[in-house]
Amino acid sequence: MILISDKGQQKGKHTAKENYWKDHGIEVLTMPLPCGDYIIANERVMDVINRKNERGVPVKKMDFLGTYNVTVDTKKDIQELVGDICGKQHARFRDECILAQNNGIKLYVLVQNAGGLIKGTKDIYNPTIRTLDELHKWKNPRLFVMKRTSDVIGHYKSGKPIYRRTQRYPAATRGETLMKACKTMQKKYGVEFIFCSNSEQGTKVIELLQQEVDECQET
Repeated sequence: MILISDKGQQKGKHTAKENYWKDHGIEVLTMPLPCGDYIIANERVMDVINRKNERGVPVKKMDFLGTYNVTVDTKKDIQELVGDICGKQHARFRDECILAQNNGIKLYVLVQNAGGLIKGTKDIYNPTIRTLDELHKWKNPRLFVMKRTSDVIGHYKSGKPIYRRTQRYPAATRGETLMKACKTMQKKYGVEFIFCSNSEQGTKVIELLQQEVDECQET
C-alpha cells in the first residue's frame, strides 16, 4: 500500500504514525492534497502523479479531485479541534468540509487524545475520549489557567498579601459546546469525527482509508 501525505503536514510531528507505517511496509509519498491529510494512492491518484512526472511539471492539489473518495484529516489533540470548530480556523475548516462534500469525498477527522491530569491542577483529570458522544466529558485545560487579581483576600505569616486568583480564559470552549458544534457540522457537511488514543492513530488512519478499497472491490 502507498499513502499520500499532504504537503502541508509539519515535518517531525508525525513520527509515531510514520514509524508504524514503515514497520508495516507502507510507503508514504508527500503531495499537496485538496482536502484531508492522508489518502490511499489508488490507480487514479498514481495516474495523475505519473502523467505530471512525464511532463516534468509539479502536481497541484486540485489535480487530485475526482481521484479518491475517502480522506483522513488528523488532529494532534482536542485543543486543535477547538481551533477548527470554534476558533479562528473555523472558516478554513468549513471550506475544506464543503470542498469534500461537493466532490463526493468522505472526510474523517481523526482526533488523538491521551487524557490524564490537567496541567496546573492537582486532581482534575481528562478522560480519553473514544466517541463524539463522550466529548461533553472533556475539560478544556484553558479553563484551569489562573491569573492573579489585585484583590487582597488575606496575608501569609510573613505579612505578604494573598491575592485572589481568577480564570484567565473564562470563555474558553467547553466540551459540551464543542460536541454540539461537531454534531452540527457532521449533519450539515457529512464530515465524521473519530477519536483514538495517541498510539492508535497510525492503525486508525489505515482502517478508515481502507474503506475506499473495500467499496471499490464491492462495485
